[in-house]
Amino acid sequence: TVKSVKVSLDGALGSYGAWLLEPYTDRAGWMGQNTFNVDSLRAIAEFCWNNNLQLCVHAIGDRANRETINIFSEQIKNDKNKDHRWRIEHAQHVNPADIPRFKEWNIIASMQSVHCTSDAPFVPKRLGDKRAAEGAYMWKAFLNEGVLVTNGTDVPVEDVDPLTCYYAAVTRKTKSGEAFYPAQCMTREEAIYSYTMANALADFEEKEKGSLEPGKLADIVMLSNNLLTCNEDDIKNTKVKLTIVGGKVKYRQ
Repeated sequence: TVKSVKVSLDGALGSYGAWLLEPYTDRAGWMGQNTFNVDSLRAIAEFCWNNNLQLCVHAIGDRANRETINIFSEQIKNDKNKDHRWRIEHAQHVNPADIPRFKEWNIIASMQSVHCTSDAPFVPKRLGDKRAAEGAYMWKAFLNEGVLVTNGTDVPVEDVDPLTCYYAAVTRKTKSGEAFYPAQCMTREEAIYSYTMANALADFEEKEKGSLEPGKLADIVMLSNNLLTCNEDDIKNTKVKLTIVGGKVKYRQ
């Protein structure tokens, strides 16, 4: 299926590449940078809109997110009822004022929970405590606004194991056991939805995937623990017991 176009507008926070509205706390005067021409992105957005393509833009810093929303809105305002499902990939650091704009323009926040716990040791250094608390990995704030939040591992940047990412989503705990601004944790139900039905919706495949229903693809895993009820620490120790793809058993422990 060829459906979407992806553009990377900035870099990563750890390497000072995320494009910020204000300077980095630990690098005076530096606000990161865009890695793609804004006018070129605007032209691509117009092309995607006119040709019914889904536009997905990598934006990590709050400036990159704001610029992306601005460009998206220029096209979406032409028909706010159009089922565009345009996405911002990562949406890691967002100015609080821009969180409601995701909902206003029906923009999907395509996020990866494991980035939070991997990056947590240096995020306050780069952003300072206030910006980190108000705008870093704002899953709950997005959900409270009614924004569709998806989840994934961002392999090969992170390990492919979804259970590690799920644990990050519901605990925001680093390897040291410290929770990174835990008020933004997802509930266990929200985290499962973000990894299943939300992804199917973000991919225009909600009629084939995302939930266990008659008529959908029988892609199923059976786990050693119930992720909704097991102890928090047991999430990390959960094993895949059985994998079914298209109704056929592909793996059995």
